[in-house]
Amino acid sequence: MLSRYLTLAVVVPLGTALLASGCSSAAAGSSDPGGKIVAVGAENEYANVIGQVGGKYVQVSAIMSNPNTDPHTFEASASVARLVSSAQLVVQNGVGYDTFMNSIESAAPSSSRKVVTVQDLLGLPDSTPNPHLWYKQVTMPAVAYAVAADLAALQPAHASFFKAQAAAFVSSLSTWNNAMAALASKHAGTPVATTEPVADYMLQAVGADNVTPWALQADIMNGTDPSAQDVATQRSLFTQHKVKVFLYNQQVTDSLTESFISLAQANGIPVVGVYETMPEPGYDYQSWMLTEVQDLQKAVVDKVSSEHL
Repeated sequence: MLSRYLTLAVVVPLGTALLASGCSSAAAGSSDPGGKIVAVGAENEYANVIGQVGGKYVQVSAIMSNPNTDPHTFEASASVARLVSSAQLVVQNGVGYDTFMNSIESAAPSSSRKVVTVQDLLGLPDSTPNPHLWYKQVTMPAVAYAVAADLAALQPAHASFFKAQAAAFVSSLSTWNNAMAALASKHAGTPVATTEPVADYMLQAVGADNVTPWALQADIMNGTDPSAQDVATQRSLFTQHKVKVFLYNQQVTDSLTESFISLAQANGIPVVGVYETMPEPGYDYQSWMLTEVQDLQKAVVDKVSSEHL
């Protein structure tokens, strides 16, 4: 199990942004007087998809939405518990990433609450090493259709609307998918280094060769010190120019990752910051994923760094 995901230390403020048309921050413990379906996304990228599928018929909030906060360290406050307990629809990641959601749901059970766990949608075991499922191409289409089905069960009169919205959302992902395919067709096998496996699913989709030791990625992700041997191997990737791009978790840095960034820069290797939660404001899920791929392409082709979105 990914121990770092179970560490509870930071309270993330709720309702920091409006996610999509028809979306707003739900008042904790209350129902929407306008008859909208009250929904919660444990991570703001999932809340954004709920908002796109539900449109004007949903009132959706994101629990984790601050791109300057480490999503792995999270304390479920009383207000978060009230928000989740009031929700009619919840979407959560699973794979040990947001286990606090299970605790809240168990403490305030509801036979009518719909819960979409992405891990289960994709049929993934608890031992799945990389929990950043929203970078997988298959994830959000599955989420969109599951959300549409649950929203339709909650408000059958609008079932055709939800189905059409989900289909439109999935169609809109073609730009992102095409961008990854184009990068893969011309630059498959490009060697890259990383700190954590945040964007590893995207790197696999574009055919990149991630040569950073998995043990180092996992250790940094889980908040433990990598071995001296793995650190030395990582440093050699920069000093010996074995990689063309360095990607790091822009939301979580420490002295070690900062030293990697400095070493990459000193050796003329472009640096790309990738995000765990969707940057706000200014992005929806589609534009966020597309920008991440475009930044990677700029690094590979033009040797341009993009550390911030």
